[in-house]
Order: sequence, then structure tokens, then C-alpha cells
Amino acid sequence: MTTNSKYLDIAIALPVYNTFTYRIPENFSKFISVGKRVLVPFGRRKVTGYILGSCEKTSLNEIEIKFILDILDDKPLFPSSLVPFFRWISKYYIYPIGEVIKNALPGGLNLYDFAMIAITENGKNAIKDNSAPPLQREILSSLESNACQQKNLCKIFNRNIPNSLIQTMENLGLIVSKRELKKGKTRLRLERYVSLISSEISAKELSVQKKKIIDALKKEGELSVKKLKELVPSAPGLIKSLENKGYISIIKKRIYRDPFGESIETDTAHILTKEQKQVISKVASSLNKGFSTFLLAGVTGSGKTEVYMQLAAEAIKKKCNVIVLVPEIALISQMERRFRARFGECIAVLHSGLSAGERYDQWMRISSGEATIAIGARSAIFAPFDNIGIIIVDEEHDISYKQEGGLRYNARDLAVVRAKLDNCVALLGSATPSIQSYYNVTINKFTELTLKKRIEKRPLPEVTIIDLRKIRDCRGVKKFISSELYEAMKETLERKEQILLFLNRRGFASSPVCASCGNAVKCRNCDISLTFHKHANAYKCHYCGFTLASTSNCPTCGSAGILLLGLGTEKLEAAVKSLFPDAKTARMDRDTTTRKGSVLKLLKGMKNNTIDILIGTQMIAKGHDFPNITLVGIICADLSLSLPDFRAGERTFQLLTQVSGRSGRGNVSGRAILQTYNPEHFSILSAKIQNFKAFYNKEIHFRKSLKYPPFSRMLQIKISGNDKAKTRQHALTVGNLCNTLKTSNKSFIKTIEVLGPIEAPLARIAKQYRWQILLKSLSARELHSLIHLMMFKNSSKFYKHKIKIVVDMDPFFMM
Repeated sequence: MTTNSKYLDIAIALPVYNTFTYRIPENFSKFISVGKRVLVPFGRRKVTGYILGSCEKTSLNEIEIKFILDILDDKPLFPSSLVPFFRWISKYYIYPIGEVIKNALPGGLNLYDFAMIAITENGKNAIKDNSAPPLQREILSSLESNACQQKNLCKIFNRNIPNSLIQTMENLGLIVSKRELKKGKTRLRLERYVSLISSEISAKELSVQKKKIIDALKKEGELSVKKLKELVPSAPGLIKSLENKGYISIIKKRIYRDPFGESIETDTAHILTKEQKQVISKVASSLNKGFSTFLLAGVTGSGKTEVYMQLAAEAIKKKCNVIVLVPEIALISQMERRFRARFGECIAVLHSGLSAGERYDQWMRISSGEATIAIGARSAIFAPFDNIGIIIVDEEHDISYKQEGGLRYNARDLAVVRAKLDNCVALLGSATPSIQSYYNVTINKFTELTLKKRIEKRPLPEVTIIDLRKIRDCRGVKKFISSELYEAMKETLERKEQILLFLNRRGFASSPVCASCGNAVKCRNCDISLTFHKHANAYKCHYCGFTLASTSNCPTCGSAGILLLGLGTEKLEAAVKSLFPDAKTARMDRDTTTRKGSVLKLLKGMKNNTIDILIGTQMIAKGHDFPNITLVGIICADLSLSLPDFRAGERTFQLLTQVSGRSGRGNVSGRAILQTYNPEHFSILSAKIQNFKAFYNKEIHFRKSLKYPPFSRMLQIKISGNDKAKTRQHALTVGNLCNTLKTSNKSFIKTIEVLGPIEAPLARIAKQYRWQILLKSLSARELHSLIHLMMFKNSSKFYKHKIKIVVDMDPFFMM
């Protein structure tokens, strides 16, 4: 895109909320396109900016408007259709637009400049004549060999080097501070390729190894140097002389880093059930006909993935692109394999498990049109497609779609927003829809679609509730593996079928306690108990990463007697191995899946029946399809019920229903045993009968009476700092500001409720004391108005040095 305008609207990749106007040098005008990165001056710095469009008019004096310095991309990184989407996100989540775009793009691309300190001739003379004070002389001596950054000087001397000292030395002419550009880490991957260009080659002139190279090129036509090296190990050193003689040409070609790994067998469309046909017909008839949102409520094992694939095929037939969101990386490999088997190489994947280079390559495959289907976790919602036909959100209820930290967006909500802006279809699917999404069905925002039966008329698993209160006085393994569960496991293994055991708590002992003083072994940095990990032989904090050796004494009284109370997946694994020593047992949690490829290895083990019993946290609870699992054991169904969160009941119902649904997905019917201390709770009873409507009708009544979402919108202000008293005082100051602004505005008095400030349930994490304020309103617009007044009109009261303030629109995590 070329432009006749003199000016560009640029978003800066820094935490600044506005966009900025820059001038276009005449020789750049032909190369300007929305979506390209540019290098621009910003204050005394040079930084990366993103072209959002042209500016026709500006109130600034033309002389004051700076020129862009360089264009950093040959082709745009994102299409112009994404610009309104980025602007919407920035406005709704109150986040700088340049940072929004930076979050969307693959990491490691941007350029920044930084100050380098170098010694001058005066400085060298000061060393020779010993005229500088001792510390200045040491700094000058360290700069003689190389210039370096001020922070590196601090590391060299293992002490703080004050800015005032650096400024003094610069004023004296002993050093000079110059700014240098730091390049991004992620680049194109190029590989050398060799091909024959001469047919007249004298064999007498060639050595045996060179002849091998020529013969290989005659046979294959073109080979990479990497492939040639496999045939002739010395090839990299020999090809230069062959090129000099005019026999071959060596060129560099762009290659894509392959995140997929092994190839898979092709697949064809499956025979559909009557319900699947009806769902596909309804959604397919809406493709290319504007914006619409569907909620597909299908029981576990009802064939939702097949529906997604056939709808993707319909969209591609209409020359449209497809985005498929999956909540966790563990599910992406399964979904990606099924889509690749059906659609081949037009699939791209986007998620945090890829290296920076792999993610960049996948992004560019989408941007260039080489890929037409993007599959990924929440960040795939930013896939740089034009002309989207459908956006599919699998397991739409999952809290993993909410980003914690940085840009706190909800990818499920953004899927609906992007579908509206791109005028396409959004399809949200789940066996246990979120209360919010189903409420949108009841007020006619979404259209409901249902799959009430499993494919091939398979029955839903039979769920049995075991009251753990009856066995709470038992000791050892019998305290958490009931006799009913033990007998069911024994029978299942005898039939050569597989078992899934679910416990949403990792580690060996979750509550280590001192036998002498009775105090819990707590984290040094957080207000929470450490968890003992037997494999690592250490106590660990799951919030800040603090570790304590297993040989440590009680931090309170010094006693060596630590009781390893509480349960985790590690202890459960040890117990199962002692009960069933001949069974092949594996564990799937964050501790066992940190290495690349570890998740895939476990999933393969289940698929190939080399694992008999799989123990895991919520990673195993959703989306996985293993036909030989006929028994699911839920060790303790109550862990999420006790959380101080209005969504605790909803999450418990969803988790229990999802994990129960992993059973009986093959030819043999399945069962689930649900162990609980609260057998009468409506979340537990609804999960037993796997009836979402029954749960919804009860839960929605509580939400309405307390005016919680979906009957209100919420905004959370999180306040944290390392000084307990100052953090508390600033939380109270921000709370007073909230209430003052509310009472001074008639609209706010009627529409906004301020809850807090109050200490967070986890009052200290990673040495940071934590407070929070919750704002509730029927209107998101009113919440935005109040927070804008606080952030931008009263910034001196809202922000404070060394106190962190985070604004979270539509918060999920209340801890």
C-alpha cells in the first residue's frame, strides 16, 4: 500500500497509551504499508513502531513532527483488518496499543536502543596520571578494553553505580555515553542449497568426494548443504571450489522450522450422526453471511471435533480462513494431528510451547497465505488472517483462555469480538458451557446448538459418588483410595483396560507440618505452605519457586521432625504403584511435562496402551480421547469448592463433568467414581448426572441475587509492593480515590459498587504484599469512565513509586 499522505499513525512498542504522528521521507513512500514495523525516534531513543494507517490532518506544527528512520519489514506482519481489533483491545482492557501489538506478534522481533558507556582520551590520560578518584579510576580501567552498559558495570563491581557518578564523569569528559541499537533475536532461517549449472564436467579433474557430490546433484537436481553433508561429510569445504570452477551454484533459501515432528496418516471425513448433520447445516448456512455466534453444547464424546473439521472444510471451500482455539498446549497436539490428517500442510500452529523461531515461521506462513487454518492456544486469536470464515473455540468454558500477567485478555471473548469486526461466524463449543455463554443464549445474543448423544450410541459413563467422610478415620492409602475405587481399578486392569486418576494438586505432600510446634512449613516469600516434592527431594513453593532442602529443620522451632501431611499426585502415584506393582503407571502434571515433547510422549503412551494407569491434574481433564479408558477415579472432588471465589461451584462442576467424560469413549462402556466430602452439594450432584441445565438453573439464581456476572461487569484493581505498611496505605488511598470519584458523580453513585480495599486471600506472594479493590457495575462503560478518571486524571494519587498497580477487566482469579 502506498499513501499520498505525508503522515503516519504509529503505535510505539512501549507502555504509552496514545499513538503518535510521524512524517514519511519521500524515498520511503512506495514502501509504506499498514502492518509493517518502522524505526522511529522517541524522545532521545530509537524504538520500534507499528504502522496503523495514514493521518490526513494533524494539529501539530509540521516542523515538530519527526521523520521515521527506517522501514524494518519487506512485507506487513499483520493485515490492516487487525488494526480495529488491536484498537478495541487497547480500549477495553485499558492497555497501551503498542504493547497489545507486541503481545500479538511473535517474540524477539523488535529493535530498541540502549546507552553504551565508552572511555575517552581524557579518561585514558586520567588513568596514566592517576588524577581520578579511586572508584572513577576503577570504572575507567574496566572500560579500556570494551564499552559496556551501566547495568553491566554494576555487575562487574558487584555494587550500585549511581547515575550521578556516571553523569559527573561524562561532564568531566572522562567517558562518553552513546546509544546503540539492539536487534531482535528472531529472524528468518536461511539454509544453503546447491545445484548443478554445468553439464560439461571433466571427471578426471574431480576427487572421489567431489565426484560423489556431482553424482548426487545429477540424481536429485538440488540438495541442501545439510543433506550433502550426510552423503559426503567433507561437502561444506569442497563445494566452494566447485562453485569457483563454475560447476555448481550455491544459494540461500528460506526454510521453515518444523514444529510438528513426525508425519501422520491421512484421514477422511467420518459418517455423521443426525445431530451432527443438523449442527453443521445450521452453521454452514451462516458462513459468508455476516456475524453470528453459536454455542455448541455437546456432551463428552458427542463428536464436536468432527463438527469443527467439517465446518472448517466448508469455510475453505468458500475461500475463507479458519482459526481454532484450544485451551491448553496438551490439547493442541491432539487437535493439530486430527486437522493435519484431514487438511495436510495448510495447518499452522501458534502457542507458547514453540521456540521463538518456530512461532515466527508459523506466523509468516499464515501472513503469506500458505496456511489457511491456524490452531493454537489463546494467542492464536491474533493470527494474521484476512477474510476469516469461522473462529472455533473448543472447551470455551476453560479458564486457561484468560491471560494472567501483561495484557489480561480473555481469548474466548476476543473470538466473538474479532468475529464481529471481521463479519464472520464464531462457534463456541463445550460439554460444560460457561454460565456467561449460556446466559448469552437465554438473552438471544448467541444461538444454541446441541449434541445430546455420544457418537455410535455410546452411553455416558455411570458415575458413583463415594462419601469420604465414612473413611476419614482410615490410615494410609485407604484414606484416599476407597475400597470401591480399589476394586474397580483391579477389575479394570484384569480386563486390560486403562484407568485415569484425577487429583488437582501436584507434589507429594501439600501440607508439611512440624511435629513439635505444629506450625506449617511456609514459604519464605509467600503466605502459603510449601509442598514437598519427593522426586526433587525438596519443599517447593508453587507461587514464587522458592525451594527448601528436604533435610531442613522447622523454620519456626528448629525441630527436625516434619510430618508430610496432605496429598498430591506424587504421593498418589507412589500409592498406586504399591497397590498395583505390575501395572504401568505414569503421571501427567506440570512437574512431568516441562520438557519439550514430554506431553506428546505421555499421550502416545495412552494411545498405544503402554500406560495402564495415568494420574494427573486438570491437564488430563479435558479434550483427550482415549477409547480404552473405561474407569475414571476422582480422588477428591472438593478441592476447588473451598476457594473464596463466586465461580468455585461452576469450576467444580465443569472439572468433574469433563474428567468423568474421559471414560467409556470406545466400544466398552465406562464408569467414574467420584470421591467427596460434600456428596450433597449441587455441583457434585449435577456432575453425577452430567446435567448442565440442572446446574445452570441453580447457579444462575445465586448469581442474580448477589449481582455477580453475568448480571454485572467487574473490574479488579490489584495493588502490590514489598513494604507492608506502604502497600496498605496506598491501597487505602486508592480506595478513598475510588469512593471520592464515585460520590462526586451521580451516574457512578447509581451504577457502581466499590468492594474493598481488602487484603488479597493470598496476602503475600514473592515478597510482594497484595491488596485488591473490586468494582462492580451493570455497565462496562461506567467502569471504564471511572478507571480512566483514576488512571489519567488523578495519576499522582493512583500511582506510587515502588507500588505496582494492575487493572484487570473481567477478572477470573480472585486470590
